[in-house]
Amino acid sequence: MTVTGRQTILIVDDTPQNIELLSEVLGADYRIKAATSGERALKIIEAESPPDLILLDIMMPGLSGYDVCERLKANPATRAIPVIFVTAMDEVRDETKGLALGGVDYITKPIIASIVHARVKTHLTVYNQRREIEAQTRQLSEWNVMLEQRVADGIAQVERLSMLKRFFSPTVTDLILDGTAEDPLKSHRREIVVVFLDLRGFTAFTETTDPEEVMGVLHEYHCAMGELILANGGTIERFLGDGIMVVFNDPVPIPNPAAVAVRM
Repeated sequence: MTVTGRQTILIVDDTPQNIELLSEVLGADYRIKAATSGERALKIIEAESPPDLILLDIMMPGLSGYDVCERLKANPATRAIPVIFVTAMDEVRDETKGLALGGVDYITKPIIASIVHARVKTHLTVYNQRREIEAQTRQLSEWNVMLEQRVADGIAQVERLSMLKRFFSPTVTDLILDGTAEDPLKSHRREIVVVFLDLRGFTAFTETTDPEEVMGVLHEYHCAMGELILANGGTIERFLGDGIMVVFNDPVPIPNPAAVAVRM
């Protein structure tokens, strides 16, 4: 469509009088371009913005209207442009061939102005609706891609944040995930209870045991202690090997943290 809002029609006919007549019929409502041969029509379409509709004669020197239509439909860039054949060839086989090649309509000469105008308007309306649907489909596809990416990013973020459950109690984790907890790393003052845990004889055990067995024992130990710590509202401040440091009353205050720590 042009900047003025009027759609462009390309009239292709080797007889200037026919071009003049169609231009008079349609010129008040549409921007008109003209070509007196099939070769010239293809050059215009290739060099300029594609027209919104083509009125195409069949019997022309050089490339016939059939040839032009066939080339247009073979090109992805011009395939969707509606082509209406306007010709003196009035045999059923001629019309059948034109429609089979991709023409959307077939008008025989001599033309009736009102019929030409009505059919052009109808096919342009259909063409505009199809382009609008295609644009909406592309936009929907882009939205789907964007939504899928956002979902993937969200899942990845949740998975990363869920790792916090390895170190914080469920209450603290929920607060962090909800965004309602203060930064646990922010400096603040609070009375806390600290519990230090380690495995008795672990050093001697590691000196006489295969690494795989050591890691297995540590895994069982961490799983068991992790469940116990989190069940009592503790926060794992750090762990190294068999050593674990657990904090109570921070970052979420709990009643009587010393008693809770002893009970754990």
